[in-house]
Amino acid sequence: MTALDAQRWISEPAKDSGYGRTPYQRDRARVLHSAGFRRLASKTQVHTAGSDDFLRTRLTHSLEVAQISREMGTRLGCDPDVVDVAGLAHDLGHPPFGHNGEHALDQVAEACGGFEGNAQTLRVLTRLEAKVPGAGLNLTRASLDACAKYPWSRKPGNRKFGVYADDRAVFDWMHPAELGERRCLEAQVMDWADDVAYSVHDVEDGVHGGYLTLRPLLDDPAERAALCADVAETYSDEPADALAEALDQLLADPAVTPVADYDGTFDAQVVLKRMTSILTGRFVASAIGATQSRYGADPVRRYEADLIVPRTVRNQCALLKGMALRYVMRTRAAEDWYDQQRTILVELVHALTRTPERLDVVFGPLHAAAESDAAALRVVIDQVASLTDHAAVAWHRSLVTTHT
Repeated sequence: MTALDAQRWISEPAKDSGYGRTPYQRDRARVLHSAGFRRLASKTQVHTAGSDDFLRTRLTHSLEVAQISREMGTRLGCDPDVVDVAGLAHDLGHPPFGHNGEHALDQVAEACGGFEGNAQTLRVLTRLEAKVPGAGLNLTRASLDACAKYPWSRKPGNRKFGVYADDRAVFDWMHPAELGERRCLEAQVMDWADDVAYSVHDVEDGVHGGYLTLRPLLDDPAERAALCADVAETYSDEPADALAEALDQLLADPAVTPVADYDGTFDAQVVLKRMTSILTGRFVASAIGATQSRYGADPVRRYEADLIVPRTVRNQCALLKGMALRYVMRTRAAEDWYDQQRTILVELVHALTRTPERLDVVFGPLHAAAESDAAALRVVIDQVASLTDHAAVAWHRSLVTTHT
C-alpha cells in the first residue's frame, strides 16, 4: 500500500499506541466502534429484526460479509484490514426495514436526489458519524474506496449508485475521475462476499423459518423453469437455459439435496448448516482460483487486478438469490406489515419536514444550517435513515399516530 492510499480526507496528528497499528487497523476499529455499526443490530436483513432469534440482522450479515471478505482478500494479497473494513461498513447506510425502507425513502427523497443505501453509506462514513468534524470517521482513501460498491452518481435507468451530489467532493478525492467507474479489487471482493453471504444465508434463513422448501424445485420441472425465468429477469444477464443447467447442478449437489427434507430437528439443522458452509466455501474458493489463474499467484491489490468469478458459480449464486426473492421476499411483501413499513417511513419524513424542531440534537442543527429546501430534506432523510426498525416505529407513534 502507498502513502496515498493511507491518506485521510482531513489530516490528523500522528498517533502511536505503542503497538505499531497500521492506518487500516485504525479504520477497522473506527467502524466497529461507530454508532451506525451498533444500530445494525436492530435493522432488518430480510425478516424484521427481533422477529426470530435464529434469523440474521444487518449486523450479523455485515460480520459475515467481513469474515468472507477478509479471508478472500487475504488469499489474493489485499490488505486484510481494508477488505474487513469494506465488509463491516458496506451496509451502514441502509435504513430501517431493509430494501423495503430503501425504496420508500427513495420515493420521498426525490426532491433532494433520491435515496440509495450505498450512497448513504458513503455519507455516514464521511459526514454523519461523530469522530472527526467535517469528515465522519475520516477513513483512509483505500478503505473508503473499498466501500465503493457503485462508484458513480445517479443516472437514468440505474437505481444503484454510490454518491449523492453534495458528497461529490470527498468521492472525487477518494476515487479520482481518471478511474472512471472501475472498482478497486477490494471493493469487488466485498461485493462478491456480500452476494455470497446474502444468497446462501437468506436461503438458510428461509428454510429454517419455514418460508422456503427445496422439495418443489426437486420434484417439479415447471417450478424450476419459473425460478430460472425469475432470475433471468432480476438477477442475471444469462438466458434461462443456462440458468437451468446451473440449477440442475446445484440441486443435484449432495450437500444441497438433503435440505429438501428439512424438518427443524437438530440433525436437519446440521444438514442445513453443512450446505451453507460448503456453498460459501465453494463460491469463495472458485473466485480466488479463477482470479489467480488469470493474474498469477503473486499478491494483488487495489487496481492491479479484477476479481474473476466463474460463470457457473455466479449463476448458482444468482439462483439462490432468486429462491429468496421468489419464496421469501414476495411472500413477505404480500403481508400488511410490509406496506405499513413504507407508510411509517414516508409519514415520518413528512412529519419531520413540517416540524423540524422534533429532529434530534445531532440533526436539528444541521437542518437549521441547511441553505435550501433540498438540503433541509436531505437532513430529514438522514435522520430517518439512521433509525433502527424499533426506533422508526416509536418515532412514528410519537410524531404521527398520537397526533392524528
